[in-house]
Amino acid sequence: MSANNAVREAGAATGEAQVIALCNQKGGVGKTTSTVNLGAALAECGLRVLLVDLDPQGALSAALGVAHHNLELTVYDLLSRNAPPIDDVLIKTTVPNLHLLPSNIDLSAAEIQLVNEVGREHSLARVLDPIRNRYDFILIDCQPSLSLLTVNALACADGVIIPMECEYFSLRGLALLNDTMEKVRERLNPRLELSGIVVTMFDPRLLHSRQVRDRVAETFGEQLYDTMISRTVRFPDSTIAGEPLTSWAPKSRGAEQYRELAREFLKRSGRDEAQSSLSLMQ
Repeated sequence: MSANNAVREAGAATGEAQVIALCNQKGGVGKTTSTVNLGAALAECGLRVLLVDLDPQGALSAALGVAHHNLELTVYDLLSRNAPPIDDVLIKTTVPNLHLLPSNIDLSAAEIQLVNEVGREHSLARVLDPIRNRYDFILIDCQPSLSLLTVNALACADGVIIPMECEYFSLRGLALLNDTMEKVRERLNPRLELSGIVVTMFDPRLLHSRQVRDRVAETFGEQLYDTMISRTVRFPDSTIAGEPLTSWAPKSRGAEQYRELAREFLKRSGRDEAQSSLSLMQ
């Protein structure tokens, strides 16, 4: 049996996907880049991964080469009362095992639409719950705000990964996001936990970057991933190309860092078989 087939069988045995929200109310921290490349790195070893674009800007969809402005059906339609079959919205990306629920500017109307809905915070859960058995992981790219859409993501997630840039204002944002997570945990989703914090756009030459990372390590301890994502022009270039960096420049430093992050993530998730298979792909 190949390593990838072993991973698929291990994934199938788990029953339901683990849902992870990538969240930070501050924009420009590498959240979408992390969603795309972490998802692609997991898919590389045969794991079934669904990416959910929950940002009206549609950055995640664009990063995967989807002409999101021209889409007839998106996540917005799935959140509406007369939702289409989810398979009519689902897109198979160019990366094997990696699927996408796309988004565009239409999603900005969802906030208004959901306000008067009963159980509005669980609207996304009602969309994803029926297909959780199809995937090993579902990664949700949240918009850069603590909006109703973000609360929907937190309400259906098992864990949260927080990408953060090493600057002072990011520290303040972490505290605010932690407060929001605590409220969601108390009122909507008791299983929600912090899966980890990943430092992005890290420049080890800058004293300020090192100081901020050290401060986060002191405060959050093991919840901070050891893997750090470096700042590089490769990421915006791969976005323009409409591909994850892991396939557009597979031997680049950034691609290897996201594979290392995937290994760490899988180890924390208890998926030792998948983590071992990903290690064999180095």
